Amino acid sequence: MFLAATSCATAAETELERPNPQFVSVSNPEIPMSYTFAGENVNLDRVDMTERLDRELTSMVYTHGNTLLTIKRANRFFPLMEPILKKNGIHPDFLYLACIESYLNPLARSGAGAVGIWQFMPATAKEYGLEVNDEVDERYHFVKETEAACKYFKRAFAKYGNWESVAASYNGGTGRIDKELSAQNVNSAFDLWLVEETRRYPYRMMAMKMIMENPSEYGFTLGDHQLYQPLEYTVETVSGPVADWAVWAQNHGIDYQTLREYNPWIRDKKLTNKSGKTYQVWIPKADSLLRSSRKVSTYNSNWTK
Repeated sequence: MFLAATSCATAAETELERPNPQFVSVSNPEIPMSYTFAGENVNLDRVDMTERLDRELTSMVYTHGNTLLTIKRANRFFPLMEPILKKNGIHPDFLYLACIESYLNPLARSGAGAVGIWQFMPATAKEYGLEVNDEVDERYHFVKETEAACKYFKRAFAKYGNWESVAASYNGGTGRIDKELSAQNVNSAFDLWLVEETRRYPYRMMAMKMIMENPSEYGFTLGDHQLYQPLEYTVETVSGPVADWAVWAQNHGIDYQTLREYNPWIRDKKLTNKSGKTYQVWIPKADSLLRSSRKVSTYNSNWTK
């Protein structure tokens, strides 16, 4: 009787261990004991830090639609954004801040009114030199908004001296981070008790970096032709008013839709430009707009297999 019961139990355990063919196999991402973030070594021996990173990495791996889109978009935008960060002395890992802010969607808009790849609010955008009005919104100009983000990062790093606090302040605001660092008598955002969204922020950046450094390790499989390709442009300078952007576009060999698609900072069908400010308008070359004739390049060979 005893032997029979043992045999049944063993069989039941074996059945439980065998993968159920009705479900897709799910693998839990491994969390390292330490990780390099913006050139700084982050010790992940602490259980709370491990679990926070595990949450973000698991979420990004298995809520994979936006993660996959981010990898594909990065091939178009990283080649233009990374040199701007390097020129301003900002660690390239801060590209991943843009990734978690907007999934690199240049038209992203939050419910609170933050827009663009870097998700600037109107007042903050103006503070950092971006024009925001009904006709022009440079929060959608990814070169200018990247320059503005770098100004923010440099100012915040001068204040905090570590990149994790810079990252947290981008989400929670410098006023909140200043107050809490002082009140809690610590120097790093990793040691702060904050609202959940802000606490998660540096870990989301690390998780996005881990995936984008080696997507195939996390189950993302792409070919070079599936990455969004950089477009080749000519640049036209506008220093006066434009009565009708649709007519202007046709006079420059494109239609209004293409003009707006690749110059999303244009927000109206006209440009008053009373101040005579100079704007640079990008005109995509015809070959780069067609899959059959575009050049295919891969910015990071780890992104494809």
